[in-house]
Amino acid sequence: MIRLITVAGFTLSVAISAQAMTPAPIPQPDGMIMQIAAACGVGRTRVNGVCVARTTIRQTRRAVRRCAVGVTC
Repeated sequence: MIRLITVAGFTLSVAISAQAMTPAPIPQPDGMIMQIAAACGVGRTRVNGVCVARTTIRQTRRAVRRCAVGVTC
């Protein structure tokens, strides 16, 4: 009987102390604006972290195709 009262008292003390603990704070963002990567501008895109004109990419693809066909390299 004494053992049952002791176990019940210990369980009650653990349950009360667990409810008394405050939960960890949820991290809040610093502001309403989310930081993203800087834009390159109109007609440009990022390739491996470098701003490159889209026309340059297109011309490079054409040159590779021409060289593969054997027209000019």
